[in-house]
Amino acid sequence: MAEGSWFYCLKHNAVEPRDGCAERHRLGPYATREEAERALATVAEREEQLTEEDREWEGD
Repeated sequence: MAEGSWFYCLKHNAVEPRDGCAERHRLGPYATREEAERALATVAEREEQLTEEDREWEGD
């Protein structure tokens, strides 16, 4: 498949190609299937990083 053609479907908790579920149910696009498989972990890592940055910004 072409680059950027993988998505993580939140409705089915599965990796899908571009022709999967509706956009509102998906995270992505991801360049590889492996990146899409890690979608939820990536979101959690980014959220943790942003939360820490917010704490630093607010002086906590």
